[in-house]
Amino acid sequence: MLSAKSLFQEILDHDESFRLFCSIAASGESQGGWENARIAALVPRSELALAPKITRHGADEDKHGRIFNALMKKRGLEPVEVPPETDYTMLLERHGIGLAHEKLKAEQPLTVPDIITYLAHSRVTEQRAAEQMQMLRKYFADHPDVGRAVRMISSDEDNHLAYAHEELLRFARAGHGRLIQRTLRECALAEIRVYRDVSLAVMAHMGRVLGWSRAKSAALAAGIHAVYLYERLGGWRRMVGLRMPERRDALGGPASAAPEFA
Repeated sequence: MLSAKSLFQEILDHDESFRLFCSIAASGESQGGWENARIAALVPRSELALAPKITRHGADEDKHGRIFNALMKKRGLEPVEVPPETDYTMLLERHGIGLAHEKLKAEQPLTVPDIITYLAHSRVTEQRAAEQMQMLRKYFADHPDVGRAVRMISSDEDNHLAYAHEELLRFARAGHGRLIQRTLRECALAEIRVYRDVSLAVMAHMGRVLGWSRAKSAALAAGIHAVYLYERLGGWRRMVGLRMPERRDALGGPASAAPEFA
């Protein structure tokens, strides 16, 4: 019987599928680290107090990339090139979600609307990341090889999501509510399409590596399409609501170290 637990267990148990999974994850996290570092360097003067939190966000993402690479190294595996159709971060940028890399590579200071765009992008994508890590934590928190990494990354993603909520609420109180609502909606609707396409691409690659039958691959693809249909019909709304988080000032301190992985 297909289940999330059995699927990830199968990927975890096979070196080639595990290497592909970790390579995709490490690449996305490292890209997120670079993006946050550039945003922190370009924050407008009126939002300089936000720069250390953005830096912390980026440091966490870099740490996650190192963790995934370390998990591969522990099994004697080297990263593989990430297939472009599985590159979630870059595909979001191509769909105009978040801040364009051309803008981040320039030296022009960002504007407050740019920072709101960044935070809205974080609110939506960190919702996805937090949900995925909560699922992995449910099934693999005590796994001897990946449990510690799963617990650490899951906690960080929860912090990132709390931070995005709190900062967007601060900007809403400052009069940017309509811009925030519009940007969140656009980002969420684009994200669910990209997530569907990336999920289908990743499962296709995993199916070839693991030798899945046509029936199994078709069942997994149908499940991905069903999730997209649910999200398109209204599930996306969970990604755009804002509430004050229980974790206040979640990124107010330095990033936690991961010496056991680095």
